[in-house]
Amino acid sequence: MLNKGQVNMRFLKKPVKLLHFSLILSGLNFLLFHFPFFRFVFDHLEYKSLNGFAIISSLVVLMIVANAFCFYLLLFVSRYVGKSLIILFFIASSLCVYFINTYGVIIDESMLGNVINTKYEEASSFFSLKLILYILLLGVIPSIYIIKAKIIKVPIKRFLVTTALTLLFMLVMVFVNASNWLWIDKNSKQLGGLAMPWAYTVNIPLFYIHKAQKNQKEILLPNATIEDSIKSVVVLVIGESARRQDFSLYGYPKNTNPYLSRTPNVYSYPAKSAATYTTAGVKSILEHKKSGKLYEILPNYLYRNKVGVIWRTTNWGEPPVHIKTYQKRKDLLPLCKGPDCSYDEILLAGLNAQILATHKNKVLVVLHTSTSHGPTYSKKYPPRFETFKPVCNSVELGDCSHQELINAYDNTIVYTDYILHRLIEDLKGLKQYRTAMIFVSDHGESLGENNLYMHGLPLSIAPKEQYEIPFVVWTSDSTKQLKPVQMVSQNYVFHSVLNFLDIQSPIYNSDLSIFK
Repeated sequence: MLNKGQVNMRFLKKPVKLLHFSLILSGLNFLLFHFPFFRFVFDHLEYKSLNGFAIISSLVVLMIVANAFCFYLLLFVSRYVGKSLIILFFIASSLCVYFINTYGVIIDESMLGNVINTKYEEASSFFSLKLILYILLLGVIPSIYIIKAKIIKVPIKRFLVTTALTLLFMLVMVFVNASNWLWIDKNSKQLGGLAMPWAYTVNIPLFYIHKAQKNQKEILLPNATIEDSIKSVVVLVIGESARRQDFSLYGYPKNTNPYLSRTPNVYSYPAKSAATYTTAGVKSILEHKKSGKLYEILPNYLYRNKVGVIWRTTNWGEPPVHIKTYQKRKDLLPLCKGPDCSYDEILLAGLNAQILATHKNKVLVVLHTSTSHGPTYSKKYPPRFETFKPVCNSVELGDCSHQELINAYDNTIVYTDYILHRLIEDLKGLKQYRTAMIFVSDHGESLGENNLYMHGLPLSIAPKEQYEIPFVVWTSDSTKQLKPVQMVSQNYVFHSVLNFLDIQSPIYNSDLSIFK
């Protein structure tokens, strides 16, 4: 008698027809990777109705047939290349489903842009045992079957007949469901971001196509003029994932702003971000108006017009910056001493001396922080800033209690408050300058509300936690008075900086300045 292992080996060695193999792989792909897809469908459709049942049934059939057709074509063209690509699909899909299930994301073009632009230091913070299990169970084990399977070659005539019939069947299915296309079109972004492997095989090329279009030559803005010789400095602090509702400046009951709340001349405006991910959020902060074009951004514009410009960053994702003084963490380390140099305080090291060394009357400093970026919130601040306890120390945010997660995140806001306080104290030391600090976040953050985590959902469906952001201003004196604005956008930064520095420009829009 054959034992179980021998039966399994015989099953793997038994030749299988190409069409059958493609259907088996499509069925596996459907079962392993599409629970989030159909969870979304069931949550947004009246599935007990006849029409809802028809949509769900059609989606199941079309998904299995379309994926089987794709696998069939790949394997017919080349067994080796086809198997290699399908194994890659299974591994990639296991990663995608892990992040969908763990953080509630959608694998759309903007999310893939985040992944492609992610640095190793940030990516490594997502490593966990659960991630490895997803890859092993959903990716590696099916890949062993794919590698071992022996496929029977199909004659070209049969291939053409099968291809024609499959295409005809899919066209008929599309035609029959013509009345349901309105619902599918309405939810196409979410459905496309949850369908594997289409979510990434379609959106990655789209990302690079759109990136190539955006990275065309920067459109220069009209020349600007410096109106006076009054020494002025603006420090723009770009926050990372800082959501407005966790700032006590905006009424949050926990005291997350112990320093700023006691600092004179600090003003806080409600603001909304233009996107829920870093690259688009930072671009919006630096451009003069919302557009899909690559206009000259604020630091490049001022630098070209003889303003002293300094950029310091512990983050990434900004548009191309064309200035002389662009410094990353490694460039700032020689200026910093002590254990806190591992955190965002390093951005303040030797800053006053560097401002004075510009020998310019007008200076813009940009500090791009990373303080509130998840999932490792508890590692973003020195231990002495662990004000709220207990905290979440896991990258599996759903494994922590909601209170632990909120505490860890709120401690990053406490640390942000301290950094801004220290910056203000440093700026007060520049007696010969009129100074201002503007803090605005690139986007917000979800912390388990509606079972969503972090950020990156399309703005059209994102919860308010991902786009309601702080916009905090401090000025050294009252020579520049502030307007009582009800709500501001990130584009207010560009025009407010021009106003404070007394830069005259044809593109200046007084309606988008917080200063009178």
